Amino acid sequence: MNVVDIQNLNYVIDSSVILNDISFSVKEGDFLGIIGPNGAGKTILFYCMLGLIENYDGKIDILGSDTRKNPSIRKKIGYVPQKRTIYNEFPATAEEIVSMAVFEKNSYNKVHSVLKVVDLFDQRNKRFNQLSGGQQQRLLIAKAIVNDPILLILDEPTNAVDLEQQNNFFTLLNKLNKEDHVTIIWSSHDLEAISNYSNKIGCINKQLFFHGTSKDFSENKHLLNTFDEFSMYFHMHTHEHK
Repeated sequence: MNVVDIQNLNYVIDSSVILNDISFSVKEGDFLGIIGPNGAGKTILFYCMLGLIENYDGKIDILGSDTRKNPSIRKKIGYVPQKRTIYNEFPATAEEIVSMAVFEKNSYNKVHSVLKVVDLFDQRNKRFNQLSGGQQQRLLIAKAIVNDPILLILDEPTNAVDLEQQNNFFTLLNKLNKEDHVTIIWSSHDLEAISNYSNKIGCINKQLFFHGTSKDFSENKHLLNTFDEFSMYFHMHTHEHK
């Protein structure tokens, strides 16, 4: 079954083409990594899928339903944005932050359960600024999965997380994907991480240049070289500006 089916997606802002004729599908159980340079349209693609942008041309079906005709289907999507949406000074505990996202009432058992999944139950009474960077990221995942989404979308989720925390982070995503059967789409500039953890890869730069298995991607020397050079350039310039 296709969890996501995108057909001929186009999005233009002030005569500037952001997405150009994007078509692909995501099957149930896929762990799709999307890679592309800054300005490639990755975040805009996610916004279209989430219904945050609706004035696009083309069609986006989630679980067989057009997201514009059946907005309630968006409740089946969990989302972790690129930029953290919780301020350090926010005066709420980890448990309260997750509780705010729950659709149901009186669901403390559900909140406690999801905090255990992301290994934050013992930190449930800590405020956001008392958590480490990795713990904050796992809390955002807890918030995104507390309503049992079929699809989890993460926009460059490891940007502010160190290498050790990244490994823990991917272990969690892998568990959600394999054991809890959550279909995952995530974007990154890290070609190595995309290749190591995703079973499917999409390469985007306004257009979709590749969509297929990680094995097929790794055997495509032209694509590999192109995105490896970009990845090295990105990391070099990122460190220069820190």
